[in-house]
Amino acid sequence: MCRVLQVARAGFYKWLHKPLSDRAIEDQRLLGLIRDSYTISGGVYGAPRVFGDLREAGETCGKHRVARIMRRHKIKAIRGYKAPRHIAGRPSILAPNRLNREFTVDAPDRAWVTDITYIRTWQGWLYLAVVMDLHARKVVGWSMKPTLARELVLDALLMAVWRRKPQRSVLVHSDQGTQYGSDDWCRFCRSNNLEPSMSRRGNCWDNAVAESFFSSLKKERVRKRIYKTVSSPAPTSSITSRCSTIEPAGTAISAGSAPRHLSVPQFEVAVCLRFRGKSKSRRDVSSANDPSRDALERKWRQNRLRVLLEALLSAIHSP
Repeated sequence: MCRVLQVARAGFYKWLHKPLSDRAIEDQRLLGLIRDSYTISGGVYGAPRVFGDLREAGETCGKHRVARIMRRHKIKAIRGYKAPRHIAGRPSILAPNRLNREFTVDAPDRAWVTDITYIRTWQGWLYLAVVMDLHARKVVGWSMKPTLARELVLDALLMAVWRRKPQRSVLVHSDQGTQYGSDDWCRFCRSNNLEPSMSRRGNCWDNAVAESFFSSLKKERVRKRIYKTVSSPAPTSSITSRCSTIEPAGTAISAGSAPRHLSVPQFEVAVCLRFRGKSKSRRDVSSANDPSRDALERKWRQNRLRVLLEALLSAIHSP
């Protein structure tokens, strides 16, 4: 056998009487010390802390050697809490994924996508919500607030509904955020002939058009720049100018369905009618004595002027 394998006969007999090398024997001795340190710690020590115990005991081994021995024998530190299980791809129980990544639409006001992003300022985060028409890939409604309240997305959708005035049902696709699953969002969609759709959980590709727009926005307006205050005109004018981009050639929309210039009285009347219809429908559902809903209506009326200013900015920057 030694002649066939070209191994020295003396080496074979030496291996026969001593099958383990000196390094393997030393690793076994260190393994006993490692197990003792790991057991005394209650199983919470990893390789760095076990190595520190061995150095305090006078051992001269290396840290990587201790990590290799522990990895080979599957000795791991026990975490204090159970790692959360991220369940991706779960469909929404509120609204199915009706869009199903059909981002190519042959007519305007058939499918809209909406999402929220964060913009850094020295006073904290500024939150931007946009509504985009998939036909022209144009932002038709947006809203900015210093908080992530549900009014952020409702104002953006209200602006889109007023600007486009869709004559038929529109599919509104979003993620599974709490703002899009609120009762006010569902009521607004039902009262304005909008059909909600939601992405699967943890799947950003289901809303890829909105994510792509936010990527371009941050590269062109937000990257390497921090605005001073949340309410300063710098982020408002910069972001509004980016949202009011010109539609691509061949995707122009008729003036009846998408007015290019906004009229202040017409907008104010439309907003008042929207609020009155909303409050009337709520009173019909036996909620006239609900103080929380009355406070919400007052808050919506207070936000009317701010939505009006956003619409005026859009009219100024549109060609």
